[in-house]
Amino acid sequence: MTQRDIRRQIGQLVIAGFDGHTVPADLKALAREFDLGGVILFARNVATPDQVADLAAECRSLARDLPLWVSVDQEGGRVARLRRPFTEWPPMSTLGRSGDDRLAERFARALARELLAVGITMDFAPVMDVHTNPENPVIGDRALSERPEVVARLGRVIIRALQHEGVAACAKHFPGHGDTSVDSHHALPVIEHSPDRLRAVELQPFRAAIEERVASIMTAHVLILALDETHPVTLSRGILQSLLRQDLGYDGLVVSDDLGMGAMSGPYGLAEAAVGAVSAGCDVVLCCGTRADDQVVALEALIRAVEDQTLPVSRVEEAMRRQRQAKERYLGSTRGRPPSRERMIGCDAHQAIARDMERFL
Repeated sequence: MTQRDIRRQIGQLVIAGFDGHTVPADLKALAREFDLGGVILFARNVATPDQVADLAAECRSLARDLPLWVSVDQEGGRVARLRRPFTEWPPMSTLGRSGDDRLAERFARALARELLAVGITMDFAPVMDVHTNPENPVIGDRALSERPEVVARLGRVIIRALQHEGVAACAKHFPGHGDTSVDSHHALPVIEHSPDRLRAVELQPFRAAIEERVASIMTAHVLILALDETHPVTLSRGILQSLLRQDLGYDGLVVSDDLGMGAMSGPYGLAEAAVGAVSAGCDVVLCCGTRADDQVVALEALIRAVEDQTLPVSRVEEAMRRQRQAKERYLGSTRGRPPSRERMIGCDAHQAIARDMERFL
């Protein structure tokens, strides 16, 4: 890969956020220069289903060499960017309390169909954290259960159903954010569990996700002392390469959580965090803020790191290979027609599934 290729393609390593209901000029300019890997939508980008579909199509038109992910955090409960008239799903803890594999499958299939109906192709779900700390300020009812075997079983069902419908799923937050008492949006949580405890509890759901060929795994911005005393997971080569790639045998996309969160932007800043994350083993980094100038900072830092050999070209090529493979799997030309928005979004059948879930609130 030449330096020119790297500059042209380095944007494939970034999924960017933006403001507004249409694509702003600065994001268009960013995509022209760097060939972005994808975009992520938030509530700030959503008005109506037709508007979201038009926005997704406008985003896809920015792609050059590879198709572009249109992604979202649509878990259900508190973390749902698409509200009415989309189906509003109860939190995932309802599925855990139900213990019902069939209900989890019905939910995930319906969720995927509504996403595809508006052109969204990657969902940063399901949460595979085990909710072992009742005081956890960020996970809570986003988790399926406090029991690892339940999270593993139901999470696997959700991944299978999402991906069978054609939406790339994401198991998060590796290797587990369920037993923290600090919100990584604001500061860096520290986990002090032993390796044996981590293997028995936190890692069990991620093993199941890997067995299910999950399209992507998102890193947690947490410091796990037993695995790496110095680097948070997102920046830890030992955790991402030795544990996730080698020990657990995962070869799909590794995606960082948002680099703008306090756990990263506070101690490191976007430039250092972006280079550190890709160096450690992330294939994609999330830059969810709305300022294209900040995203340029991350992209230029990655280019400089390749030029001064801080970031090996082989690591960039490996990340590009995984991007191509995932995009061929989910964004290739064999994809069928998207479901009808009129018949699918908020339809009676989906509302019935949500009511079945609500019984377990």
